[in-house]
Amino acid sequence: MPKTSARLLALLSLLQARRDWPGALLAERLEVSPRTVRRDVDRLRELGYPIETTKGPDGGYRLGAGTQLPPLLFDDEQAVALAVALRIATTSGAGIAEAAVRALNTVRQVMPARLRHRIDTVRITAVERPGAPAADSAVLTAISGAVHAREVLRFDYAGTGPPRRVEPHHLVVRGGRWYLVAWDLDRRDWRTFRADRISPRTPAGPRFTPRDLPGGDVAAFVADRFSGGAPCRGEVILHLPAAEVSPFVADGIVEELGPDRCLLVLTSWSWTALAAALGRFDTDIEVVGPAELRDAFAVLARRYARTARGQ
Repeated sequence: MPKTSARLLALLSLLQARRDWPGALLAERLEVSPRTVRRDVDRLRELGYPIETTKGPDGGYRLGAGTQLPPLLFDDEQAVALAVALRIATTSGAGIAEAAVRALNTVRQVMPARLRHRIDTVRITAVERPGAPAADSAVLTAISGAVHAREVLRFDYAGTGPPRRVEPHHLVVRGGRWYLVAWDLDRRDWRTFRADRISPRTPAGPRFTPRDLPGGDVAAFVADRFSGGAPCRGEVILHLPAAEVSPFVADGIVEELGPDRCLLVLTSWSWTALAAALGRFDTDIEVVGPAELRDAFAVLARRYARTARGQ
């Protein structure tokens, strides 16, 4: 039988892995008696973990949500991922930089030495967009709540006239700024609002049935709104990690396809200009479409070949 402390950690890990656990199955997995499982559950409850007892033929346990945050259990990879995410969060534009730094310090202090070493060797330089104002975290929470509840959002928008009334659709971050994509009830059209200029009003409006976003894809919709009407839109696969591409495509969309490949959607005023812009990444490029972009690469290839021959 494992020692009590190790057994408690194993029990907590199992409870986090699935919603409901029959008591007999927990006892079998831990190689202890059902009575020992009951005692260990009581010990976890004393430590602040809200473990509920489930009724039924077998009876069992469920890890519920509590009013306080008890000690959390992370495996090594989860702990490293959390630390990396907190470092990136300092420049997310969500107004949580100070809280993210404090949270990172707290997490690091309770990590074993081997994990602290792994975290310290990960060097991340998150470049914040110059002049990008941070959105208030309370505002982001209010907007997200309205999106989730499908409730009309009323707010004052800096630099404009009367309060706005919208059906909130998505909250997105782009280039270090947060934006609300919504249907404007008064203007009868889709609009994009900067979150740092929004001051929500209470109470919220009535519930609504969401409309279909033009094109059906919020990432493409936002990219189109910020492209300035550029007519040439191409998709390519770059043989680079998404993290290395994202900082250099403020007006594009980057989607991770694997550790060393990503999908990039970019717009330009001409196909040759778009092909030239993609060439700056100095890596292998696979054109997804359209054919005009593939033809533009052929044009550039011939042009560059003539230049190399001195013609």
